[in-house]
Amino acid sequence: MMKLARITALFSLSLLIAIGASAQEANTTRTAYSLQEAVDYALNNNQQVQNALLEEDIAKTEVGEIRAAGLPQVTVGVDMNYNYELRKTFVDPSNFPTGDTGGGQEPQEDLILAFGTKYDGTANLTVNQLIFDGSYFVGLKAARTYRELSAKERVRTKIRTAEQVTKAYYGVLVFRERLKLVEQNYQRLDTLLRETTALFENGFAEKIDVDRIRVQYNNIRTERTRTQRLYEVNKDLLKFQMGYPVRQPIELTSSLEDVSFEESLDRYDEFNYQQRIEYSQLQTNKDLAQLDLKNNKVQYLPNLSAVFSYGYNTGAGSFDQMFTWDRWLNYGVMGLRLNVPVFDGLRKSYRIQKNRIQIEQIENQQELTRNSIDLELERSATELQNALDVLENQEENLELAGEVYRVAKIKYQEGIGSNLEVVEAETDLRTAEVNYYTAMYDALIAKVDRQLASGTLYQE
Repeated sequence: MMKLARITALFSLSLLIAIGASAQEANTTRTAYSLQEAVDYALNNNQQVQNALLEEDIAKTEVGEIRAAGLPQVTVGVDMNYNYELRKTFVDPSNFPTGDTGGGQEPQEDLILAFGTKYDGTANLTVNQLIFDGSYFVGLKAARTYRELSAKERVRTKIRTAEQVTKAYYGVLVFRERLKLVEQNYQRLDTLLRETTALFENGFAEKIDVDRIRVQYNNIRTERTRTQRLYEVNKDLLKFQMGYPVRQPIELTSSLEDVSFEESLDRYDEFNYQQRIEYSQLQTNKDLAQLDLKNNKVQYLPNLSAVFSYGYNTGAGSFDQMFTWDRWLNYGVMGLRLNVPVFDGLRKSYRIQKNRIQIEQIENQQELTRNSIDLELERSATELQNALDVLENQEENLELAGEVYRVAKIKYQEGIGSNLEVVEAETDLRTAEVNYYTAMYDALIAKVDRQLASGTLYQE
């Protein structure tokens, strides 16, 4: 007995350890993401994408709902009634033969008769099967097309999500590099301030020299704090766009060095407008409008269905007799039901006119969209090229400003330059840094816009 208790206790302990290990593994969440991994995460977890997937599921159910109309419709009905006041009617007694063929009799008053029983009931099975209805077949095809439209809306949502995540990711990368430079500037000014203070204390520098550098030092310290906060805010924005828990830490494994602008500069001379989901959606909308037109036309045709019904009915003067089987009388009906539309006040005619106008509107919208896409392709290429030119210039300016600062500091340390030159050079360097990373961010955004215009940012 003791041995069994020890085995049970050992098994329970092992089970608790296994459960604890599983719980710990479940609570361990990945926190490091490259750009592509961040986009993939968003496509699986972003709430807007999830809603688009659910909308597509709704479209699937609508296809099934329309298809169900063509399957047999079976109903079973049971009625039990208590006729507490039987319905009465007048009956002409002359309709009943009396055996007297003579005339001259006084007209008899109408008889008042009550028909039925106090209790009656019916139980029946009815089957209705659609045989032909033009609207049904057109509607089934329209439902499939609507499902296709929902799928394209899902793709459009994913493209929009990929755009937002990519831009937010690039924003974090830029702020991360900017923060590194601000930290370097802070350390550089901190060292320069301590060196200049030491020179002042030993009589080799003036107090105004110390004050100038201290002003710069205070500014960079404020800028460091502000940049750190903006860096965190941009990370929170990225988490939000990804559908990632905002309170959970995240690390970015990609860097600005991984970004290539070469593919985005390609010209799209043989561009296919179907690469743009907006144009593809317009084509699907046109298909739906044409199907609606066809549906209104086929409504001029008759529809045919088959009906089958079988059941029992009964009647009794007392409630207990209702459950006597030999009082239930069976009946059955089968037949065809044909409905022929004759005149509806020209309603279908007006609907057909409306459909034709809608199709013409969509064709105009397609032409407008093609022109808009052409404009976006040209504009995005120009904006990207301009952004890259500015980035190249700002990179050169950054290198020059760094060299000017290095020379000014050496001259000041050797006593052949002024402290003012160092301060001005340091200010110019910081300005060049800000301009460089601003140009970098603009180039990255222009790259994303170029991919959007060409329809290559995200494809299924």
